[in-house]
Amino acid sequence: MNFSAVEIAQLQDRYTALWHEQDAVMPEEDLPADFLKTVVAQHRANFELWHTEDRARTPDATDHDLAAVKRAIDRINQRRNDLAERCDLLLLEALDRLGLPRPDAELHSESPGLMIDRLSILALKLFHTKEEIHRAGAPEGHAERNRQRYAILQQQREDLVGCLDRLWQQTLGGERRFKLYRQLKMYNDPALNPAVYQSRQKEK
Repeated sequence: MNFSAVEIAQLQDRYTALWHEQDAVMPEEDLPADFLKTVVAQHRANFELWHTEDRARTPDATDHDLAAVKRAIDRINQRRNDLAERCDLLLLEALDRLGLPRPDAELHSESPGLMIDRLSILALKLFHTKEEIHRAGAPEGHAERNRQRYAILQQQREDLVGCLDRLWQQTLGGERRFKLYRQLKMYNDPALNPAVYQSRQKEK
């Protein structure tokens, strides 16, 4: 598998811009591998989560609106985590065909899927911060403040891209390894969330 954190970040930027131009899931047929399609699907979940959370912050949102948004956030967040895990699963399957990762290699605490999720959020922050730089009618100093924020976000992403590429290369070289860490979310499972199962017991 050809793996490039630089390519992942570029892909996230590309789809962020496309989705803001037209609010629809863009076709991904041009993506060369299931892994990159999963990366884009995971980014789409973060995109939807970002804008759904904004709806909850609208000053005139009603209690009914907030309840609907909360349920939507739970569903989207579950998809976001599931797709981050799938990124790791696909990478580990590719490595397994090479006899990797080496079991005696040093363990990395954060998996590539979780790092890809962080890159996704940074792509969204960069896009919206750039919008604020060019926002018409913004108060004095707003553009400069956001230019400073944008520079910090760019540096954070460059650092993370470098770390992710380094982790992959070190894993290929047998120096490091990572695991698939299941998030095991409880709130969406009616058998594990006491707020759900206790309520159902009272109804009986």
